Parts: sequence; structure tokens; C-alpha cells
Amino acid sequence: MKSSPLFFLGLFAALAFSLTALVLGTNAQYGRLAPYVDETQGAAFPQQSPGLAARGHLVYQDLGCAACHTQQVRRADFGSDHARGWGERQSVARDYVFQDRVLLGDARIGPDLTNFGGRAANAGLDASRILAFLHNGQGEMPPYPFLFEVRRVVGQRSPKALTLSGQSDYELMPTPRAEALAAYLLSLKTDYDYPEAKPPAPAAKPPEAPAKPPAAAAPAAKEDEKK
Repeated sequence: MKSSPLFFLGLFAALAFSLTALVLGTNAQYGRLAPYVDETQGAAFPQQSPGLAARGHLVYQDLGCAACHTQQVRRADFGSDHARGWGERQSVARDYVFQDRVLLGDARIGPDLTNFGGRAANAGLDASRILAFLHNGQGEMPPYPFLFEVRRVVGQRSPKALTLSGQSDYELMPTPRAEALAAYLLSLKTDYDYPEAKPPAPAAKPPEAPAKPPAAAAPAAKEDEKK
């Protein structure tokens, strides 16, 4: 037991060294990662989210949406994300270079949202339908009525208002937080294919050695000479 302090000191030093190497190594690998400049398109990817969508990122974080939704598409041979239509390619580190806090998610109680904006565009979902979904909820998706305000119609209805069934004198107005969250969800797109996102090419097989010709048959043994 005399060496117990030395043992614990060595254990602490080993853990501290491993953690430091992990943090520094990761920072060296990804800390200077920058957007990819595509000279053929004259633009850099990913592009920064507009101000409303950037505020929606904070609302998404505040509501704890990452507890039920992920934002990471696995590669094709690592799960069924591609078959579910969640993304056309795997997520890579460059996808998150503009995010101060990457919300990869804890569980997939709901669908992955990495390419939600792309799926919404293909399905014809606009901001008003997203807002209605946020207010009503569906299945395991809870409603968020506190993101909306019911108010009496004065004059003309607001073009932003949602329709309330059976309430002709009232309208449902999304709050700025609801509008920001809808804008953020519609901004989630992975429609650019980075070089590192492409699956690696299969290793080339070594050339097969030419087949050896069959060995010639041994000549028949000569008959023993007659004595």
C-alpha cells in the first residue's frame, strides 16, 4: 500500500494524457476545417444560414428537439438511413463548420432531420404547413401551442395567420420563435456532394497470375531389355 499514491498519480497522468491527446488531435484534424470552394459553381459550401434560420437553431436547441431527432446520416453500409430517404449521402465534418454547437442528437424517436429541407421541398411542404404541424403535433411528435398566439381578427386577416376551425373571429398567429424554427428546419439541406462524402472506391484486385499450362505426360517407361 505504500505505492498507492504513486499508482493513482500514474493513473491520473495516463488519463490526462489520453484526454489531452484526444482533444488536441481532434482539434488538429478538424479545428481548421473550412468550407469547400467549388470553382465550377463559384461558391463555397456549406453556406451560412440566414439570420432567421440561425435564430431557429437556438429555438431548436432550447426546445430539446435533439432528444428525439438526429442530424447525422450514416453511410450506406452502416445503417438504413439512405433507404429511409433521410439523405443521399453520409454526413461529414464539413457539414457542421458553421455550427457553434452541433446537434447530432441522442435518439431517433423521430426521423433524422439532416436533409429535412430537401425532403420538404420535394414533398411540397412550405412554412405554413410546417407551422401547422408544430402547432398540432402528430403521433409521437408533441404539439407546441405555446409557440403560437390566438388573437381576435381586426380588419383583414394576417397573411401569416393559421386557420382556426370554427373560429371566424380569431386567428392563430405564429410567434417569432415559431417562424424562426420553421425557417431553420427548411434550411436543413445536404444538397452538395463533398469529395470526402463520396464512398471510397473499392480496392483494385491484384492481377491474376496466368494459368500454368498442364504438365506434359511422362513418356511411357521402356520395356525392360530382354536378357
